[in-house]
Amino acid sequence: MATSHTKEQQKAFEALVRDNRLTGAQRNEGWRRFREQGYDAASAFVNDLLASLPSPEEPIRLKTAPIPYRIWGREHIEAGALGQMETAMRLPVAVAGALMPDAHLGYGLPIGGVLAVENAVIPYAVGVDIACRMMMTIYPDDPSMLDDEQSRDYGRLKRALLERTIFGSGGDGLHDGIYEHPVLDASCWQATDLLRDLRKTAIRQIGTSGTGNHFVEWGRVRVTMPDNPLNVPPGEYLALLSHSGSRGVGYKIADFYSRLAMAQMHRLDETARHLAWLEMDSAGGQEYWEAMNLAGDFASANHHIIHEQVAKAAGLTPLAALENHHNFAWKETVEVEGEGTRELIVHRKGATPAGKGILGVIPGTMADPGYVVLGKGLPASINSASHGGGRQMSRTQAKKTVTRDELRKYLKARGVSLLGGGLDEAPQAYKRIEDVIGAQRDLVDIVGEFQPRLVRMADDSPPWKRKAAPADIVDAEGD
Repeated sequence: MATSHTKEQQKAFEALVRDNRLTGAQRNEGWRRFREQGYDAASAFVNDLLASLPSPEEPIRLKTAPIPYRIWGREHIEAGALGQMETAMRLPVAVAGALMPDAHLGYGLPIGGVLAVENAVIPYAVGVDIACRMMMTIYPDDPSMLDDEQSRDYGRLKRALLERTIFGSGGDGLHDGIYEHPVLDASCWQATDLLRDLRKTAIRQIGTSGTGNHFVEWGRVRVTMPDNPLNVPPGEYLALLSHSGSRGVGYKIADFYSRLAMAQMHRLDETARHLAWLEMDSAGGQEYWEAMNLAGDFASANHHIIHEQVAKAAGLTPLAALENHHNFAWKETVEVEGEGTRELIVHRKGATPAGKGILGVIPGTMADPGYVVLGKGLPASINSASHGGGRQMSRTQAKKTVTRDELRKYLKARGVSLLGGGLDEAPQAYKRIEDVIGAQRDLVDIVGEFQPRLVRMADDSPPWKRKAAPADIVDAEGD
């Protein structure tokens, strides 16, 4: 039953719930009490919530020294990434960590960083493109069809990529809601106002790849491991490989909860500002955890729709498929040196799960090989491996350093055709994948090697040439 209140009381309550330390659910509950119980009861409820948060005057101190952690391929890792990992290992909640050989500078946790913490989740240690992932489908067809660009089979594969994939930002990266998938009907979309609004974006972006380093590509996979978990005999096969994530959905979730974490922990040392965390048993932590997992399901659905659509257009029947994701947090039992095993929250920001017997894909560049791998489950790496080659140039640096002619020669030498793409994703901007794989032979076994041949990426078009996205669609993403 609604209660009466004055305009002054409404203004006062609006100012009170504007505190950015409150979660969306807490604000909603406050307004419900305001409507049903009145100003005094609602204000008391919100003030009790704010009083339960850490005192704004109480500093949150880092450990005096970082917890020891293992580094793979140190010689391939820039100083900035090492510095970021050192800071992460000084967090009060940090318990264990590892750094992969593809590591490079990121926000908060470096790309390639693995961080296990106690009863907390760190949005920026997950990353902006939540649950960005790889998916490979292997077909029993002869991959030699990729060798002749004038053949009918090659033309069929090329048309399938051009007609059944959607890349780009703004309106270019959307469709009119043409794909149905059970993830769009998940009850989680109704959990918060944020997710309710994001469902509109999900409907228009599901089954799309966006921009950045995301791709869908045909290639030749050579399976070398006998008796592998894919149940694919050694040999060469046609394969489709994709890399994309949760698009605007993941971006907005990451942005909202990163801001919430930083607001609630605004007394955290400035050097660790982007590593602000949400306690797992807090309202904000539970909201983020549910939203993150929903973004993971959404990212997986993107890949499955892409692979189904491309295979259908190409007239192919799959032999086997695998997928894995990075930019995520898991509840895992971790072996901590000197302490035995503990249940912790493991963040893999640009790192691939590599538990014993776990399949994954570690891609190279648009022209260099990628690898199907089988995890060895090494405790010191927290059951992890790299997620790719890792950048050695920033996007800006790559555009200034690599020329169009150099990119064309690189692709031609390896027999690769590129549909779209830009200099910021040139192979020269990345570390040598062979060096990165060589630095982690104790983390994974090689099941097979994938060589890209026909690659689709977002067009490198200027912003003024792109169609604008509708106002209720989140036109932003990470990679």
